[in-house]
Amino acid sequence: MSDAPVPILMYHSVATAPSGATRALSVAPEAFAEQMALIGGLGLTPVTTAGLAAGWRCGRPLPARPVLITFDDGYEGVHRHALPVLARHCFPATVFVATGWLRGAHDTGGAPDTMLDWPQVRELAAAGLEIGGHSHTHPQLDQLPDGGLRAELDRCTRIVTDELGAPPTSFAYPYGYSSRRVRRAVRAAGYAQALAVGNALARRRQGPYALRRVTVRRGTGAEEFGRLLEGRGLARDFAGDRVLTKGYAVVRRARQVRRKALPSRV
Repeated sequence: MSDAPVPILMYHSVATAPSGATRALSVAPEAFAEQMALIGGLGLTPVTTAGLAAGWRCGRPLPARPVLITFDDGYEGVHRHALPVLARHCFPATVFVATGWLRGAHDTGGAPDTMLDWPQVRELAAAGLEIGGHSHTHPQLDQLPDGGLRAELDRCTRIVTDELGAPPTSFAYPYGYSSRRVRRAVRAAGYAQALAVGNALARRRQGPYALRRVTVRRGTGAEEFGRLLEGRGLARDFAGDRVLTKGYAVVRRARQVRRKALPSRV
């Protein structure tokens, strides 16, 4: 079975005037349109997260030169700016929603920018976009105790199921953080596949619950975007991100050790 690498693009906000909190990870509408045109011009074939994972799981052949277009959190610009472009190219995509950030009855507040509402999410689903889970309040899941972790996953799953009439099967870890415990919980919550970050191309051997993505940012130019699609120069382009990620991983592991030690001190 082929283990050819597949680029999974991770977008967040698509906005003309993003908030300060989302600006670095946002993409201007014009840039997004150019990037989708480049995907089409290169002959790549977008598929959904569920489609890729099912193909790898069942051994079915994937389309020529597959690519995934994914959006995290659930920003309103996905509906306003990205959907018309995707529809023009007939491209599918996956939108991972943090249900407590979306506007409506389940909104817990604290969203970093203007978010989708549920009628818009239903329109995205009706247009053929896959709606995946991204937790309820967007915490660092690997820092939560078992009960809090289950609650975040179960509430997100239940809300998406109630609002759309079908359970989500794909998940994206908030901030890209996971652990063996988190991956087991995501699987137990009913998800068949999950995406991390890693800023590398996805491969079947990574396993269905640790598929890697590459980050598309406001500063991603056309040349760099082309490299992302081909997996060229990723170590150089994301060198700074990797240093920060490794350093923060040490901090997070220390927090986990302290949290596990707390009960013994009571």
